[in-house]
Amino acid sequence: MTERRAGLGWTFLTNHARVLVQIARDPGVRVRDIAASCLLTERAVQRIIADLEEAGYLTHERRGRVNHYHVIAGKQLRHPADAGPTLAELLAVLR
Repeated sequence: MTERRAGLGWTFLTNHARVLVQIARDPGVRVRDIAASCLLTERAVQRIIADLEEAGYLTHERRGRVNHYHVIAGKQLRHPADAGPTLAELLAVLR
C-alpha cells in the first residue's frame, strides 16, 4: 500500500496550528519541547513562532532565561474561508 493510500500523505492540521496548540497548552513551553512534540526541528518552530507573532496571533516576553508566550485569543482566523471564529474558539476545539 502506498503512503498516499494509507492516509499518511496529508494531515488535518498545519505545523502552525500544531505549534500554536502547544503554546496555548503551556505558555512557558520551550522551543525544544514544541519541536519534539510536533516532530519538527527547533529552527522550524522558531520560524513558525516568528510567523505567528508577525501575523499578530502571538506575543512573547522574556522571563529570566525563558520566553513566556501570550496567544491573542480574540484574533480572527486569516483565511477568508475560515472567517467567523476567533483563535480562542479554534483552540478550544483543538486543546
